[in-house]
Amino acid sequence: MQLFQKPARWAAAAACALLATALPTAAANAAAHAATPPVPDRYRLQHLDWQPCFSGTLECATMAVPRDWYHPGAGPSLGIKVSRHRAADPAERRGVLMMAAGGPGSSGLKRPATLTGLSPKLAAAYDVVSFDQRGVGASTNVVCSDQATVDMFFSSGDLRDRSPRAIGAVFDRARAFVADCERQSGGLLPYITSDQAVHDMDLYRALLGVDRISYYGPSYATVLGAYYATEFPRRVERVVLDSTVDFTQGWQAYMTGQPASFQRRYERDFLPWLAKNDAAYHQGRTPAEAEASYERLRAALRDHPLDLEGVRVTPNHLDATATNYLYSARGGFPALASLMGLLEHPDSASAQAKKDAAGELAPVMSAGYFADFFAVTCGDGPWKRDGRYWVDRSAEATRVNPLVGARELTFAAICANWPRPKAPHIEVTGKGLPPVLMLNATHDPATYYEGALRVHRSFAGSRLVTVDDGDHGQFQHGDACADGYVEDYLLTGSLPAKDTTCAGVPLPEPTAALG
Repeated sequence: MQLFQKPARWAAAAACALLATALPTAAANAAAHAATPPVPDRYRLQHLDWQPCFSGTLECATMAVPRDWYHPGAGPSLGIKVSRHRAADPAERRGVLMMAAGGPGSSGLKRPATLTGLSPKLAAAYDVVSFDQRGVGASTNVVCSDQATVDMFFSSGDLRDRSPRAIGAVFDRARAFVADCERQSGGLLPYITSDQAVHDMDLYRALLGVDRISYYGPSYATVLGAYYATEFPRRVERVVLDSTVDFTQGWQAYMTGQPASFQRRYERDFLPWLAKNDAAYHQGRTPAEAEASYERLRAALRDHPLDLEGVRVTPNHLDATATNYLYSARGGFPALASLMGLLEHPDSASAQAKKDAAGELAPVMSAGYFADFFAVTCGDGPWKRDGRYWVDRSAEATRVNPLVGARELTFAAICANWPRPKAPHIEVTGKGLPPVLMLNATHDPATYYEGALRVHRSFAGSRLVTVDDGDHGQFQHGDACADGYVEDYLLTGSLPAKDTTCAGVPLPEPTAALG
């Protein structure tokens, strides 16, 4: 999950026959989840008009879906943009591999091209398909505040400021943002949920003309995969969950657990690496000295925000960009170290380097991503609505885990003011499913390892591949060990006999500083 994401034609009649029997399926945990009613003909009888897209590497189409799967005849339809990469060898094709994007808020349309480009074996064996989730990208969007308003969440002041005035401003901005969402979304907010999205996925499966799909999903897409398998257990063959969001206790518990894991990644991985490479970056020869350099830079930006190519750089920009860079050591650690040097000595940097840095720093989150992220994380389940609770809790998070803890109040204040969610509770147990393959890194900052262990214990029959590093996302990120387990499973159904480990990828060598 990222806070700011891979005979040839089917007859329409076959797809309709599948839909007639498959779509009214009740959730596996039916006590908490009512069955959806029959699907109107305008959805189950539609034909996907595939056209070349993205320079012809993929085919794309638009799928109409109900706004509310529990009342499919009411309200306007939504448009879901879908994509596919046809199997390279039809004679060897074994089925459909569905993907989804992380976030929530990222686009999934181009991902089949990336996955098949890096894995010719999977490209030969599967039609690889994906989509932009409802609320996202080329699908029907959820609309909240404009970009300038979203930028104010991060560009004004200092999120570590705990003064009454600063705290009041956080709640004021949160209430205004939620009001914008309600006013501009056209009543869509209650339906931008993971549960509604997995029903879209099953319609997509049926329109592709297949009884079952295999699934690969990283980060937030692990929620979609787990929910889909739970609600449609007879429609899945093989499921890979890569860098798993801890959905066992809901979004509130998961999100409030992130500050500790980002701080761990920063203190145990980045700062020691930065100190080791002091000859290249000059930020201190020990982790403590490197941390002091970061804090000096942050304080300087607080007292005197830097004008960089028209971007007013504040300490919040630094924290948010550092957070993003922690997701991947190989690309992120050198980039963060170089950025620190540039912000410390901007006059020594080239015009192009300053332009590139400004592009990395702003916007912190696009307005579209921000809208969908909160529509899902606030709408999937309940959050505490007590402002005093969040003021007290976020004060501790800011003190103990300041890199990400400082933003906790901003995020929680939005969900505390969100319209009360109506989404059903989905309890994921793994009962009745084939074994699921999970992968997670020990120092993953976003989908932290402790949460992955909880999901693993609750997901009957799952196998966990533990990767001994801190990157977010394991498959096709340079780890041959992790790649091998995923490909073997998707191609042959072979899983490790028991939970196992991969050594991970070594930390990167230093690169030239921006200049």
